[in-house]
Amino acid sequence: MMDGILVIRKEKGYTSHDVVAKLRGILHMKKIGHTGTLDPAAEGVLPVALGKGTRLVELLTEKEKTYEAVLRLGVSTDTQDMTGAVLSEKPVTVTEEEVREAVGSFVGEQQQVPPMYSALKVNGKKLYELAREGKTIERKPRPVVFYEIRILDMELSLVRISVTCSKGTYIRTLCNDIGEKLGCGGAMEELLRTRSGNFTLEESMTLSQVEEAVADGTIGEKLVSIEDVLSMYPVLTCTPEGDRLLNNGNPLPEELVQGGSREEKVRMYKSSGNFTGIYGWDERKQKYVPIRMFFV
Repeated sequence: MMDGILVIRKEKGYTSHDVVAKLRGILHMKKIGHTGTLDPAAEGVLPVALGKGTRLVELLTEKEKTYEAVLRLGVSTDTQDMTGAVLSEKPVTVTEEEVREAVGSFVGEQQQVPPMYSALKVNGKKLYELAREGKTIERKPRPVVFYEIRILDMELSLVRISVTCSKGTYIRTLCNDIGEKLGCGGAMEELLRTRSGNFTLEESMTLSQVEEAVADGTIGEKLVSIEDVLSMYPVLTCTPEGDRLLNNGNPLPEELVQGGSREEKVRMYKSSGNFTGIYGWDERKQKYVPIRMFFV
């Protein structure tokens, strides 16, 4: 059993669920989960959790992500990308300076309306299922953050942008909204996720490369351990007296912990030096409380 993260480069044509299903066959493991959906037409970094690493999924989906996207101005579609049906086409008469100004206006905190063609659920049904039935329902805007949006290249009507954003952000909706702001419409033509949290495109593997690593026995070297994934959190170690509480995933009083870091999240180790899980300081209880246990 492998426990940790494999950084997959999802290729076009696969859903994130397809990647998980194929990995189950390649690795002969059932306990596998992904850490953030990518549309079938998109490609790029998809961290996949294996074994006890699946307990990391909730922590990793919160991380910011970076994308490269190609925005096509002058066209609007029902899916907000070029895979959908064209709703309108307009001539692109805007200047490059107007495009730069419009793109820059989206940096910072924004309210984004999720697209109808998305996997969000309303009353137990996914939005894209309703959209395929020809239904459009009201969606409430959700707060998102664009930490950085850079124009990498511009040859109107095409604009290539790099976007670093919070979780739950739709880049195709950003492309649509930029087009609306410019008055000519816009749709996403390409999408590449270059970073998810600390995981980068450079370290990612295609499914065929995973198969090769399994065949030659090097797949273990490609696995990012749970400890490495959580390396940004400070280390605290139990005293021998605290091990019993830690073994049962119980809160720990400060006097049974060595290191003294009252952080929101810390890595907690047994007195033997074995990593067990993530704890956090609870000011009200005046104790370290378990957040996610991995090894006991």
